[in-house]
Amino acid sequence: MGLLRAWRRRSLSRLPFPPGWLPYLERYFPFVRNLEPETRERFLEMLKLFVWEKEFISAGGFTLTDEVRVVVAATAVRLVLYLDLSYYDHLREIIIYPDAFRLPDRTGVVLGEAKHWGTVILSWKSVVAGLSNPHDGHSTATHEFAHVLDREDGSFDGTPELRRFSHYAAWTRVMDIHFHQLREGRARERQVLDDYGGVNEAEFFAVATESFFEKPRQMREKTPDLYEELQRFYGCDPLTGRAAASPPTP
Repeated sequence: MGLLRAWRRRSLSRLPFPPGWLPYLERYFPFVRNLEPETRERFLEMLKLFVWEKEFISAGGFTLTDEVRVVVAATAVRLVLYLDLSYYDHLREIIIYPDAFRLPDRTGVVLGEAKHWGTVILSWKSVVAGLSNPHDGHSTATHEFAHVLDREDGSFDGTPELRRFSHYAAWTRVMDIHFHQLREGRARERQVLDDYGGVNEAEFFAVATESFFEKPRQMREKTPDLYEELQRFYGCDPLTGRAAASPPTP
């Protein structure tokens, strides 16, 4: 499968980026225009591959359009822009409903769900709502794609596949501290993170990812060690919109 994917990806890479997609990025992702030229090209390359490699499926009477595919894909790619698209290799399909939906294994309505077998389910209304206020720390699509990154190493446990083995000790210590302090209702964590992050370690990582990209200034000020760990993993500094100032430490 790896060889087949690599061959297909090389073939797709030769195809030009569809110019009709650019207005969607301008509308929903203004940060893209401020990326350095080389980084912007990488973003566009990863975006087109994600759109063309993953299967997008409509549900609940929803109509799929290029706008939907591009917006969902751009949200996913933003997380791995300084990592690698391979973090989504086990993601096969994205199912999109027009609004909140119900699932057989869940009570009540749902806005998003990441399944362990390689499926992400999203409410388009919730995706757009998350992008309409990019500084409130709430983005359903970002949350669910963070779960996908978490699952890439085999389980939803709040620890994705880190860059180096030596990073796991600090990651575990910092995440554990802030997870438990959030569960205890500490003011510092609650100013940065949604309470839902206290449900379990997997939800903590997803919620922390939302805040890292949408509330970076607050996170750096209130929980600098948490910000540092996420910065080291994602390889970027959302405050500047660029790669982290220094390379990941050994």
